[in-house]
Amino acid sequence: MRSSASMVIEPPPDGGMAAWMVVLSTHLVMMDSWGMVNSFGVFQSYYMTLLDRPPEDISWIGSLEVFLLFFIGSFTGRLTDAGYFRPLYIGGTILVCIGTFTASWCTKYWQFILAQGICVGLGNGLLFTPCMTITATYFAKKRSLAFGITAAGSTTGGLIFPSMVRQLLPTVGLGWTLRSIGFIQLVTLIFAGYFMKPRLPPRNSGPLIELRAFKELDYTFYAIGAFMAFWSTYFAFHYVAAFSRDILGLSYPSSLDLVLVLNGVGGPGRVIPGYIGDKIGPVNVYMLCTLITGITMFCWAAVKSVSGMYAWTVVYGFVVGGVQSVFPSGLTSLTEDPRKQGTRMGMVCTIVSFATLTGSPISGAIINFQGGHYLGAQMFAGTAMLLAAVFVFSARLVKTRRQGFGIVSGAKV
Repeated sequence: MRSSASMVIEPPPDGGMAAWMVVLSTHLVMMDSWGMVNSFGVFQSYYMTLLDRPPEDISWIGSLEVFLLFFIGSFTGRLTDAGYFRPLYIGGTILVCIGTFTASWCTKYWQFILAQGICVGLGNGLLFTPCMTITATYFAKKRSLAFGITAAGSTTGGLIFPSMVRQLLPTVGLGWTLRSIGFIQLVTLIFAGYFMKPRLPPRNSGPLIELRAFKELDYTFYAIGAFMAFWSTYFAFHYVAAFSRDILGLSYPSSLDLVLVLNGVGGPGRVIPGYIGDKIGPVNVYMLCTLITGITMFCWAAVKSVSGMYAWTVVYGFVVGGVQSVFPSGLTSLTEDPRKQGTRMGMVCTIVSFATLTGSPISGAIINFQGGHYLGAQMFAGTAMLLAAVFVFSARLVKTRRQGFGIVSGAKV
């Protein structure tokens, strides 16, 4: 029997039934994980009333979920490289479903923290990096498009789950609303797990964390840029409904329409930048997405009407979709050895996790400190996103110079 080290690694197929079924499966995983994350705004508003807590307290539930999703990436990425994808996937499926079903019986703040924040967050963490790593090994030329399609799963979930909440919550209550969501997660994760198959042989040797990667300035700058981007990203997802009620006077059901719009336009916002990334380079596209998203966030401060809010939500939902979907393809483009994709992606995911943990609570604290006004939080989020664009540009600059191109070259990076 040949060792994994002596095996010839075939180039990615960049298509075919097996590859596209992996994309579909990862799309479903993103629906169940990121779809719920992007839908937390509907729970943010409801929990503030149900639990009688300030916005920053409720934000910790959603922020913990995203934090753990990213934080354990260093561990799950390396374990995926080592051949442990299947146990990770099974464990993640179990935790996500247990957390969602358990949350349906919760009545106190700390119970929601444990069930929806920690248990679901850990389950999503066991699923996210491994599934993205497996997807990356099937594609090279079409990788950004593949990641865009998988990331659009968050749009699918972001449309399905808020719609369910809007229809079911007034009629059957929170308990059966969450149980219905849990059944959907269980069925789709089992289906997706059948088609998720690792393509590369295990890489049993190598450290859990490859610190040498941070000697590559393009990788380091990109990691810092991703931190800044995700420090800002979920502020709108968590607070767009609350803003529309507190500042514009919309009712709770009407405010949920904005969450649906925000997630709905994110579908093309994830796929189109991914397609363009395959043409001009994912780092180039990620730089543009963060720049435009930062400018758009500043424009939120000028919104004074319901129609203006809808217009802003459409624009922001589209451009922030690129920030979310192009992030992994830009990161993997900075890794030449495909067997290290899981490790190096997981390391940056762990760094990003601290941004997702603190971003929304910081914004909520700013809102509370300013007596319910959103301007300070909007400026914080916009500044963080523009700083992300600066660091991603720095990563591009380092890589293009190493390739022998100039600052303003049209290099595909």
